[in-house]
Amino acid sequence: MRGSVLISGASVAGPALACWLGRCGFEVTVVEIAPALRSGGAAVDFRGDLHLTVLERMGVLADLRKVQTGGSPMTFVDERERPLLELPAEFAGGALEVLRGDLARVLHAHSADVAEYVFGDRVVDLRDTPDGVEATFASGAQRSFDLVIGADGVHSGIRRLAFGPEERFISHLGYYVATWDLPRYRDLPPGSVGHNQPGRFISVGADRRDPERAGAFAIFKSPQLDYGRHDVGRQRALIAQAFAGVGWEAPRLLAGLESADDLFFDSINRVDVESWSRGRIALLGDAACGATLGGMGTGAAVIAAYVLAGELVAANGDHRAAFARYEAKVRPYAQACQGGGERTGKFLAPGRFGARARNVMLGNGFLLRQMLKMGEGLSTGIELPDYDLTFVTGSGA
Repeated sequence: MRGSVLISGASVAGPALACWLGRCGFEVTVVEIAPALRSGGAAVDFRGDLHLTVLERMGVLADLRKVQTGGSPMTFVDERERPLLELPAEFAGGALEVLRGDLARVLHAHSADVAEYVFGDRVVDLRDTPDGVEATFASGAQRSFDLVIGADGVHSGIRRLAFGPEERFISHLGYYVATWDLPRYRDLPPGSVGHNQPGRFISVGADRRDPERAGAFAIFKSPQLDYGRHDVGRQRALIAQAFAGVGWEAPRLLAGLESADDLFFDSINRVDVESWSRGRIALLGDAACGATLGGMGTGAAVIAAYVLAGELVAANGDHRAAFARYEAKVRPYAQACQGGGERTGKFLAPGRFGARARNVMLGNGFLLRQMLKMGEGLSTGIELPDYDLTFVTGSGA
């Protein structure tokens, strides 16, 4: 046994790391605040050979191909639903697109036999000592681990406990984003259909999991707002206020918001942490270098998990050296990906003249192809090490 590792977060980065470490002989525990795997969520994508290579090495690529969506074309329309711009499936879907819930399920299936999963709990206190990390859980349990990894997203609880208050690390990028499910109210084409007003964008798309349902997506420009992260009523009111007076299908989508029980609402922000590790505790994925939307976070997370696992194995117990090499290799790549988060709001919800310029530019086939190539280029901005990660016989799903 190489040592015990606690991973906080069972979305993408956490299970990906558990996959590697568990197979390589670490004793891995994954704790997740949700009572079970989250089955919902929007589509996420992987771009370029680099992402696909890591997925293939992990042994999950074939299973993900079985549940891939085929991409999500986007159509921008005016108030009368006349098309203004149509973007192909690969624009948002990359080389491989899957629903976030399907991705979480596949990663869990490939790691569940080599890692312990604890759902419905969270870490509430950490004490880093020379010999290990003492972790106290909300359930009252207390356990000791050799290492702790925070893979619990932009609003990481591990980062807050070990590195400091959230406001030190998160920058608001001028926009808010929301998604929610709603009963399907009309036939919808593949992908999504959306409408712009200056500084606002709202769209609807069919739910591939259930033909009787659809998903709404909204983004609007705003200075930082005062609301509670768990105050769903206040969040609904802010969304309704932001889209008051917008035509097209907006009133119907907002009406569905009132009964939705799966609302996601957050600012578009970026995470910047001076150092990704402190003692025996390290950060991974969005907790270390995230962007709410458009930052290629899913692909960056699986690459970062692979590198962190590889460095921990190569270091033979020297976690400080492993953490330092992991950060040195991944940080420049992750920060380059983050830049997409700063562009997403301006792209989806620009001002009046910005929307016209976007529609004209991307309506040009040549310019559209060049933009797709730029997106693929970001996914190749890191040299992928060839680590000796020995798999446990019979692991995986």
